[in-house]
Amino acid sequence: MLRSAVIVIAVFGALGYWVWDYNTDPNGGKAKKEAEAASHNPTIGDCVKVEDPHGSPVPTVVDCDSPEAQYKMGDLVVAGQQCDSQYDYGIKVTRRGLGHTMCFTKL
Repeated sequence: MLRSAVIVIAVFGALGYWVWDYNTDPNGGKAKKEAEAASHNPTIGDCVKVEDPHGSPVPTVVDCDSPEAQYKMGDLVVAGQQCDSQYDYGIKVTRRGLGHTMCFTKL
């Protein structure tokens, strides 16, 4: 009976450690997924490189001094509106039924 209790405690301890590590490790798990998602969700003023600009564009936030930087995000407009003429490029995004357009100027 004591042996069974030790095994159960060890299994729950290992499971608890795995959950804790998954949620707190900055190089993997939940934190890594959140950081990766944020890298594709620029805010106004962020510089981006755009993968597949004429197909399914994916903006990736990069340092503005980086040679990879192609555009700078200038505005975010709600669905149904177009970017102003001062912007060179726009990416329409729809998430959970809500949509918006990210407006960029070329660097």
